[in-house]
Amino acid sequence: MKIQKVTEEHRAKVYALLRSAFPGSEYEADLVRNLHEAGRPLHEWVCLRTNRVIAYIAFSNAYDGSEVCGLHLAPMAVTPEFQKQGVGSELLRFALRQEPIKSSTLFVLGEPGYYTKFGFEPCSSPRCPFNPDNSHFLSMRNSTVAKFVVGYEPEFKPVAEAPKEPRKKRRRT
Repeated sequence: MKIQKVTEEHRAKVYALLRSAFPGSEYEADLVRNLHEAGRPLHEWVCLRTNRVIAYIAFSNAYDGSEVCGLHLAPMAVTPEFQKQGVGSELLRFALRQEPIKSSTLFVLGEPGYYTKFGFEPCSSPRCPFNPDNSHFLSMRNSTVAKFVVGYEPEFKPVAEAPKEPRKKRRRT
């Protein structure tokens, strides 16, 4: 396995990976495509095996108002056939050692049992707009005591707001 920064040539493979890792959802693939198209600053890597993208991780800016206050880890994915083999853990450990990741405040909305193994801790402040009780919102190197709702790039939208297929109108009889 080889880990490297995402290049333009990887993008279509990343979108395909995200669709396969999150079956039935286009949200993650559309999110990353929209972040790329908008030119948002991302720190992102892929894990390659025989020139095939088998895992992906991205970090985007986190905001306190208009000021950057850290980075969000999202999304992270491993192709289904390589899940539960340590690939995602290896990619995350790699990313956590890279500049500027290793010196930034990090946030993740995810499974606490998984992310705490890497040093993430439950986060009471700031609040996550996608997880109002912060039960799955964790942080690393977070010393803030200020009360605010952490901001995301505008391409992040709650899944409930993600475009849905139009409903078919029923004919009344």
